[in-house]
Amino acid sequence: MKIIAHRGGPLIQDLPLPENSLAAIQRSMDAGIKSIEIDVIAAQGKLWISHDRRLGRAISGRGVIANLSLDYLQQQTLENGEPIPQLQSILELVEDKAELNIEIKGQNTIKPVVECLQAWVREHQLNWDQFCISSFDHQQLHQSLTLLPQVRRGVLIEGVPLDYAAICKVLEAFSFNMHLGFVTRELLADSKKRGMQNWVYTVNHLDDARWVRNLGVDAIFTDKPDIMLSL
Repeated sequence: MKIIAHRGGPLIQDLPLPENSLAAIQRSMDAGIKSIEIDVIAAQGKLWISHDRRLGRAISGRGVIANLSLDYLQQQTLENGEPIPQLQSILELVEDKAELNIEIKGQNTIKPVVECLQAWVREHQLNWDQFCISSFDHQQLHQSLTLLPQVRRGVLIEGVPLDYAAICKVLEAFSFNMHLGFVTRELLADSKKRGMQNWVYTVNHLDDARWVRNLGVDAIFTDKPDIMLSL
């Protein structure tokens, strides 16, 4: 079962670092984590690493990211003093040392992400297998299939769809990423039957991790990847 550092693994060693921060990602990689998940929002010509559409929780400032000026966004920081990371800085940090799962959060984000990845892979002659694009926005996932079919796609859901994992076929997905609270044997079986990997978020307790492992889950997203490595 693969261990994925959710939002960079902010709670590793039970010492909080800001989620989606360069510091958290570096610490996870230093601990031996080989798969990192981040969130991306496009705004003002930049690709900001943020789970929230609005500032004020994990990032200083106020307002919706997409509506704010470039100058204002560049002045904001994480709790450890880092400026809001951008996708380019994450790529430069990770290089080829870990798999990077990029979750599309903001509207109109997939095209600039594709352009950024194309330039990065071309310049550094990397393997596309290092990357995975995921989203709850299945429209943008479909755009990624059209724009960059060589990159794996992860279909994010919360709940149990009436047709289970059927959407994965349309999107030619690699993984079906489901919420821990809605994992069922029927959902897992349908996904497996369609050839999908089953990835589960967000698993922060060992008893939950053992349970989904026994169900045959292929990967878990966790804020505490060091603890999960003990499995």
